[in-house]
Amino acid sequence: MVNKSLEVIEAHWLFDLPYDQIVPTAAKKIRRALGGIRLKQRLVTGLITGSGFIGMLILGGYSFAALIVVLAFIGYYEFVRMNQLRVFHPPAIIGFISVLYFVLIAESSIRAAVPIAETMIWITLFVLLMLTVFYKNKFNIDHAANLFIGSIYIGFGFHFILHIRLLEDGLFWTLLLFACIWATDSGAYFTGWAIGKRKLWPAISPKKTVEGAIRGMLFSVVTAIVFCIMAPHLLHVIEALWIGVFVSIAGQLGDLIQSAYKRVRGLKDTGVILPGHGGILDRCDSWLIVFPFVYVFSLIPL
Repeated sequence: MVNKSLEVIEAHWLFDLPYDQIVPTAAKKIRRALGGIRLKQRLVTGLITGSGFIGMLILGGYSFAALIVVLAFIGYYEFVRMNQLRVFHPPAIIGFISVLYFVLIAESSIRAAVPIAETMIWITLFVLLMLTVFYKNKFNIDHAANLFIGSIYIGFGFHFILHIRLLEDGLFWTLLLFACIWATDSGAYFTGWAIGKRKLWPAISPKKTVEGAIRGMLFSVVTAIVFCIMAPHLLHVIEALWIGVFVSIAGQLGDLIQSAYKRVRGLKDTGVILPGHGGILDRCDSWLIVFPFVYVFSLIPL
């Protein structure tokens, strides 16, 4: 009691406020300070990792492919842990093998020597279901479904990043898509932080705002138009507008999908590998939807 009284008196002296306003005011100041620290962490981490990633993206080849495989493995590791399953257990190992396969079928020299994707999808499903029998439902249908969904979601998400990079003029298209994703993220984050009032989807992601989503889309469109100006022979202005809009929508949906999944699991972040950002899936959630979306709907030349 004495210590608590001293803390209240000290707070009264520090903030120069009536005693009944000390607790909420102090809490608000602490939240603001922690938010500033997290923002600094986010900026520093983004600058360092972003520079390294762009360097590897420009370098391309086996170096970039190796980076994508590493990111996919870490992402699947986080996914397995999110679902409270053992990482070094035969069912999860089957998932890791599938992720590796789905990522690397983008490489044409490998594609000719391995089964087609549809075959591997069925094999993965069959083996996981078979393991529910062998483990007498200690590894059950829900676990199998989670691992299967994760292998498709993460494996094909990273596959299309690598696949688009390997296209003719792939560096241009990959940089364009990443730039639109990052422009959306930055525009939405800082707009929401500064002037955001109307919640976008509070049941899934309480901090996202309508103002942030709209401004993020505008940033994405402007970014796509800049790429159009730099390479008019590759990108027409109308195509730039469509790409800017749809990449922003798909990217924000990717973010919300991951937020919905984390909310079900009672998690704030998928990992801690990136200070200020969380895990690989936290950072790549938009990528895993945008790149397949762009490919499937042929928003760029394939």
